[in-house]
Amino acid sequence: MNIPSSIWTLIVGIAVTIISLWYGQNHGLLPTAASDEAELVDGLFNAMLTISTGLFLIVEGALIYSAVRFRRRPGDDSDGPPIFGNIPLEILWTAIPAILVIGIAIYSFDVYNSIGGFNPHGVHEAPIGEQAVRMPGAAIAATLSDTPPNTDSNLNQQKSDAAMQDPATAKVRNADQIPQRQNAPGVGVVSPSIGASPDQEGTSPALTINVTGLQYAWIFTYPDTGITSGELHVPVGREVQISMTANDVIHAFWVPELRLKQDAIPGRQSEIRFTPRTVGEYKLICAELCGPYHGAMNTQFVIETPEAFEQWQQEQIANTDSQQLVAVNSADLSPAEFLAPYISDLEIQPEMLHQIHHTHH
Repeated sequence: MNIPSSIWTLIVGIAVTIISLWYGQNHGLLPTAASDEAELVDGLFNAMLTISTGLFLIVEGALIYSAVRFRRRPGDDSDGPPIFGNIPLEILWTAIPAILVIGIAIYSFDVYNSIGGFNPHGVHEAPIGEQAVRMPGAAIAATLSDTPPNTDSNLNQQKSDAAMQDPATAKVRNADQIPQRQNAPGVGVVSPSIGASPDQEGTSPALTINVTGLQYAWIFTYPDTGITSGELHVPVGREVQISMTANDVIHAFWVPELRLKQDAIPGRQSEIRFTPRTVGEYKLICAELCGPYHGAMNTQFVIETPEAFEQWQQEQIANTDSQQLVAVNSADLSPAEFLAPYISDLEIQPEMLHQIHHTHH
């Protein structure tokens, strides 16, 4: 029975669609979704993977079919038929990718806005003097207002001063040695920020944690309780704001399960807001090459029940007097001397410390 090519095309199209949709939802490539924001990012990833799978099957299938169906037969030395183009086909394979790219761009922007990355209505939400210049989601962005920017204001300095009101944070940050960057006149350069989602806009986060990055450790301070820790603990279901900076070079705060990443930059105050949703222990990684032992700069990120989080806080408060808290690496200490008490946590061998000491001198 000779099946028409239109029927074959329909059958192949249905098969490709089913396979693409199934694989796009069952690929198993992503780690656990540990935050509300992760669900949004995963939806975008799944959509892009579904489209990519369909395109891959169509393109590779056409290539394999053509290689088999139109291969040169033994003894056939004739020329191929002269084909000078197909305008409808060229329009089709130009229009379809253009539509897909535009659709993905719109979807991506919607996800970015939904996790608090961009909100033009929130540009002037944080007062500085008589003017507010906070711009969520952009390190460099055009000022979306008719009001001229206040070039005398320094949002980074004000955020730094606010963080330094916490004695525990002041102990681990050397902000007095790092000048805080000024806002650039006319373009509104501010602190890099992934702010509140639209439904949380204007509300205060349930928990604020100050994070300081330094070679090669993360230091977490909790202003509400005065806790200083080398691990990040947060309660499930409560919105968390991470306010971070770096003492030396650029680091990057990255927890793959959160689907969020933000740079910690000397002289700038970065922020991330998210809501944990899945209890568990995850890896917090520095995703910016920050020195020879960058690979050892990781720690535990723990999402726990409110009861367990409260118990952890009480234990930290009770042990404050007996704990040896991580100190800022001052100019009086060599890298080897500074890292020596923490080699077990950083998984650094004594030979490595000797090499750092030799290089330092």
